[in-house]
Amino acid sequence: MSYTPENLAELNVLMLYDLSTNQEGIKIHKTADPAVIAAAHSLFEKGIITLEDGGYLTTLGREAAEHAQSLFTMLGAHSCEQR
Repeated sequence: MSYTPENLAELNVLMLYDLSTNQEGIKIHKTADPAVIAAAHSLFEKGIITLEDGGYLTTLGREAAEHAQSLFTMLGAHSCEQR
């Protein structure tokens, strides 16, 4: 099993959220890459974000974003250690 391009786009959207505050959302503009727009819509349908074009993270979304951002950090640290 591997990540699909759609999964990666969703993960990239989750990486846009600032986890240091619950008071800051994001806005995906109509001129954004179609894959980003589709990812935001998909995350909204899954109950991960509050609006089809971004908004805030739901409780589930915050957990998903924390995992996505932690994994990104872990993978980055791991690749640095192997050099």
